[in-house]
Amino acid sequence: MPIAIKMPALSPTMEEGTLSKWLVKVGDQVSAGDIMAEIETDKATMEFEAVDEGVIAHISVAEGTEGVKVGEVIATLAEEGEDPADVKPAAGGGAAPVPASAPAAAASAASPAPVHAAVPTPPPTASASGSRVVASPLAKRIAEQKGVDLSAISGSGPNGRIVKADVEGAPAQAGTAGGVSATREAPAAAGAQEIPHEVEKLSGMRKTIARRLTESKQQIPHIYLTVDIRLDKLLKLRSEINASLESQGVKLSVNDLLIKALAKSLEAVPVCNVQFAGDTLLKFSRADISVAVSIDGGLITPIVKDAGSKTVSAISREMKDLAGRARDGKLTPQEYQGGTASLSNMGMFGIKQFEAVINPPQAMIMAIGAGEKRPHVVDDSLQIATVMSATGSFDHRAIDGADGAQLMKVFKELIENPLGLLA
Repeated sequence: MPIAIKMPALSPTMEEGTLSKWLVKVGDQVSAGDIMAEIETDKATMEFEAVDEGVIAHISVAEGTEGVKVGEVIATLAEEGEDPADVKPAAGGGAAPVPASAPAAAASAASPAPVHAAVPTPPPTASASGSRVVASPLAKRIAEQKGVDLSAISGSGPNGRIVKADVEGAPAQAGTAGGVSATREAPAAAGAQEIPHEVEKLSGMRKTIARRLTESKQQIPHIYLTVDIRLDKLLKLRSEINASLESQGVKLSVNDLLIKALAKSLEAVPVCNVQFAGDTLLKFSRADISVAVSIDGGLITPIVKDAGSKTVSAISREMKDLAGRARDGKLTPQEYQGGTASLSNMGMFGIKQFEAVINPPQAMIMAIGAGEKRPHVVDDSLQIATVMSATGSFDHRAIDGADGAQLMKVFKELIENPLGLLA
């Protein structure tokens, strides 16, 4: 009996994804554990393994297809003893099957762009006479983006099927701007269309960031608390630690020490290590710190779990690994989903101070500004010190201002007396 291969849920919150690359083609024999495809979620690209044995009889969703719903049939497997040629595509696939004669659409080696949008595959197009236009999913998507009328194109594929090459050389319809259908384009500001510009489709990551942070600002009452912190002792301690660990290849960053400081602060002020959950409050017994990392096309927050109990050198090694794999799109969902609080450092860009948007469902985020030489009162005298501004954003539904202020106080004290970070 044929086996329907369905779009997997690669994380607890995944509802759809992009089938970025097929690693098998029609006619290939697969065994349990073989890597069949690469699938993109909104944050990472993950490998999809076969769980059954058989021969690929049909591929129902072409690589590069976006918005593939979890549970949708993406391929059909012929079991042992079945003739793949006699197997019909399993029901439930949303896109037109990819024939064996079109290997370029089924198993191209081109690398996918990171994190694409959840955009449903366009429905079958009908011509003015009512006849159905046969086109590959990729050709339909390109036609939609360019504003091309598929009914006006002659297909060069099998049985007159319209393929990618047919659409790419076709002119766009009137009434489109920048190759995107005007009917789907967001309303532009008055006169904007007269200014030379191009229209860029949002990536899935950018759409997710837009949605989540809009929800955060609309639904979470933010309260912001800022402190100025002297860094001189912390910088001196960092230099001493790096000198002692040089032979081990460890080089601490200031951020590594700040991760540790935030974790220990949350342990010292547990009323801030919480999460609002409707009519309940989640109180966490350890501090898992989500650290903002800028990657191509957006931002991701890999998590240093139980950072308060780890040494600063262990945090440093872990962050280098997490940040590297984040930029390569190789993090697993468990490595960037969750966390009890976040830390965002923009000091390397020379930003003096900023107020970060809380990363829901967390209840706080620490925004770190640049350390800079400033006039500062030290022991009742005006001196020059290296000072940074840190701003905590707190969910006022879960954290009172006085509790947030206590956390900021402890955070400041730990950084100005950094030997406590080594305890």
